[in-house]
Amino acid sequence: MTVDRVADLRRWQDSGGHWRVIARTRDGLTIALLRCDGGEEADRFTSLDPRLLDFVGARSGSED
Repeated sequence: MTVDRVADLRRWQDSGGHWRVIARTRDGLTIALLRCDGGEEADRFTSLDPRLLDFVGARSGSED
């Protein structure tokens, strides 16, 4: 089963949450999902999905 991390980030944003890139390599990202009520980290994941790399681009987080 393949996880669609782009869809996950879009749903998180649509629900009012924010996200931040915690680590970036040439091939992947680690992203923290932050609550909308103070920015506390709710979850994090690492992905090598090229679609996620394209979606995030050079941004450091959802507020960029």
